[in-house]
Amino acid sequence: MTTADVLADYIIAPDPDRAGLTRRIEGVDHTGARSAISVVEERPLTIFLNGQEIVTAMTIGDYPEYLALGFLKNQGMLRPGETVKGVDFDEELETVVVRTDGQTRYEEKLKKKTRTSGCAVGTVFGDMMEGLEGLTLPQAEARTSWLYALANKINRTPSLYLEAGAIHGTVLCREDRPLVYMEDVGRHNAVDKIAGWMLSEGVGPEDKILYTTGRLTSEMVIKTALMGIPVLASRSGFTAWGVEIARQVGLTLIGRMRGKRFVCLSGEERLVRDADPDAVADEDRKHRRKSAV
Repeated sequence: MTTADVLADYIIAPDPDRAGLTRRIEGVDHTGARSAISVVEERPLTIFLNGQEIVTAMTIGDYPEYLALGFLKNQGMLRPGETVKGVDFDEELETVVVRTDGQTRYEEKLKKKTRTSGCAVGTVFGDMMEGLEGLTLPQAEARTSWLYALANKINRTPSLYLEAGAIHGTVLCREDRPLVYMEDVGRHNAVDKIAGWMLSEGVGPEDKILYTTGRLTSEMVIKTALMGIPVLASRSGFTAWGVEIARQVGLTLIGRMRGKRFVCLSGEERLVRDADPDAVADEDRKHRRKSAV
């Protein structure tokens, strides 16, 4: 499969050569020799909802409008029936203002919160847990042939993840097709960009799979569930609370996807084993090395 074949499925694919996303920095290696590597940039982005400053996120800087929309939606700040009139990004001020057709109930309630890029960090509002009450996801099947095909295509996709490491990727998929691949220094940002794209383009979640390079934590599971996506898969592992919430809402949860191997801890009854694992190749050494970064 060529790179062109891999990229043919995507609506949005990573652009590791895009100006401003990485910087070459010189240092020394373990032998003392001079060495230059690509290092991911990060910059602040402040998100406003109408006149209220909501959060400052550390991000790589691409797709700021999708990030802002997705963050507000995933935090429950944009509810059904609230119309987004505009999304204004100011590159110089590093701000995005999302404007609705009326004042939301959050503008007086929220105080300023800062969200950083650390792997264990992500702003969680109590309203996210409230949104899970009574939520039941579509009982969509997940075929192992789709999972193997997606992993193969995503692992071969040129990305910042492969170029520089120190970044997370999230991919919106339908069956065996990767559709939108977003990356960021925080895995939550990457998911929010996906949510923002779906909201902006009016794309439904009921037949989608979300693939991530990050851990399957409670917040990742909650975000996926609130987006209405019925299947979440990852190269990485699980937390117990993440598994508990997935089982509560009927989310199919698949982790530790490496080559032919994976573990399903929620939704096994919806997993259709239509591919022979022995026919699936192991991951190439290059991707195994980079995935450890």
